[in-house]
Amino acid sequence: MATSNPELRLANLSGPHFAEIARTNPVILLPLGSHEDHGPHLPMGDYQLAETFAIRIASACHKLGTMALVAPTLPFGVADYFGSSPGGMAVSAASFRGVLTDLLAGLLRHNLARIVILNGHGGNVQVIHEVTLAVKLAAGPIIPSLYLWKICRILMQRQVGDLPKNRFGHGAEPLLSLSMALRPHFGAPNTSEVPSAEKVLGLPVSDFGSIEFDGVPIDVPAEFGELSHSIIEHAKPLATRALGEAVAKEFTNLAAGFIVHYASKAI
Repeated sequence: MATSNPELRLANLSGPHFAEIARTNPVILLPLGSHEDHGPHLPMGDYQLAETFAIRIASACHKLGTMALVAPTLPFGVADYFGSSPGGMAVSAASFRGVLTDLLAGLLRHNLARIVILNGHGGNVQVIHEVTLAVKLAAGPIIPSLYLWKICRILMQRQVGDLPKNRFGHGAEPLLSLSMALRPHFGAPNTSEVPSAEKVLGLPVSDFGSIEFDGVPIDVPAEFGELSHSIIEHAKPLATRALGEAVAKEFTNLAAGFIVHYASKAI
C-alpha cells in the first residue's frame, strides 16, 4: 500500500521522482475532454470534469492498493458540430489522432504500458478506437477507454429507474446533474433561458447533423446552433446536485474497481 495522501498528478512530480515511481509500473490515467458549447446554462470546458473524475479515481485506486497517476488533461476534442459557437476550441480528427498517438508513444517508450483513457467527448470515440487498435496491432498493450458520459448515463438510470430519453442529450443529463455536483460555482442550470431552434431546408434539426423529414433522419451539415434545445429545456428543472453526487460516487468506485482489475491483467 502506498503512503497516505500521495501526489496523484504527473504535472506536480519532478522527473527523477516520477522515474522512481515508474519502476513500480503504475497505471497512467489520461483524461480527455472538450471545450465546446453546452447551452447557456453550463460552462464550456467539460474537460475539467474529466480531470476531476481522474483525480477522484486515482485516489480511490490508491485506497485499494493500486498506484494510479493522472497525466495532464487534453482539453481539446475532435471538432464536430460546435464550430458555430464563439469560444469553442477544437482540433481536427487528423490532429487529434496525431496528438493521441504521440502521447501514448511517449508513455510506451518508457514501458509505461498500463494506460487507461478517461474520455469526456463523444467526438473522440472513433479516433480513440483507431489509435488504440493500432497500438494493439503493433504488438502493444490493450489500452481501454472509459467514455464518461455513456457510462454515467447507465449509472444515472440505475439510480432513479428508467428515465425518459428526453432527459439525456448534449447539455442535458448526465452532464447537467454532474456539473451541479462537481462544478457548482459555474452556470445556472435552473434559471437560464434556452434559445429557440432553427431550421435547415425548412425542416427541423432533429439531432447533430440531421433534419427530420416524414419521420426519418436526413443527414445534413447542421451545427449545434441550429439544433432544438428541447432536451435541455426538459432536463433543467429535473436535474439535481444530489443525483449528480450519487452518480459521480458510483462512477468513481466502478472505474477504480475496473482499473484494479485491469492492473492485475495488464503487463
